[in-house]
Amino acid sequence: MPTSLCRFTDHTVIVTGAGSGIGRGIAERFAEEGANVVLAGRTEEKLQAVAGAMDTARTLVQPCDVRDFAQVERLVAATLARFGGIDVLVNNAGIAPEGSVTDTSLEDWHDTLQTDLSGVFHGCKAALPHLMARRGCIINVASVSGLGADWALAAYNAAKGGVVNLTRSLAMDFGGRGVRVNAVCPSLTRSAMTEDMLKDEALMRRFMERLPLGRPAEPEDIAGVVAFLASDDARFVNGVNLPVDGGVTASNGQPPM
Repeated sequence: MPTSLCRFTDHTVIVTGAGSGIGRGIAERFAEEGANVVLAGRTEEKLQAVAGAMDTARTLVQPCDVRDFAQVERLVAATLARFGGIDVLVNNAGIAPEGSVTDTSLEDWHDTLQTDLSGVFHGCKAALPHLMARRGCIINVASVSGLGADWALAAYNAAKGGVVNLTRSLAMDFGGRGVRVNAVCPSLTRSAMTEDMLKDEALMRRFMERLPLGRPAEPEDIAGVVAFLASDDARFVNGVNLPVDGGVTASNGQPPM
């Protein structure tokens, strides 16, 4: 959604998982608001497609697998070399293989924890010294699945639950050093990851029974909240895991009566 706000002029923002879905929406929102945007992700072709609609003078494409701390360090170094500092880090990269504990392979378990949780740790560890220098902020993309579990998503639930509490820990340790840390917790959001789910009419009817706003989120719905949390309007918001879920977590879990 176009915006007339320019809250991030001369600010530099790193967005991981920026090649599609929520990450792309977040990157586009920061670009619209005047930021220098660093697009990070595993697939350079996707990142270049996102960058194609942005101001080349304010955009950097940096392929990065957040599972690998050395690559994350290179991401931070490239950002500093191009723009001179970091003001906002958005840890968004994630995967969500399905399966209960007995159904989840060891490979999927480790890959999910490395991407969804260790990837957040890696980004924070590499960027925090530079964020402290700018009194910047971190926004982690967690999930309602980190606030309460979903069926058959054992690895994802565990990883996002870790992100939720890591966000609190970071906020406590670094708020006094000038870095605010918060997370957004989306529910069902339209993206490549949820494409098959959104095509399943029976499943969507069941979702809508639990989703008071009656529709899935769009990436820009999440992006607007991330931009708020990164802005000076949220200068006294720290350690919050904010549901952006259309009202899913407002329910006590009982069905409509």
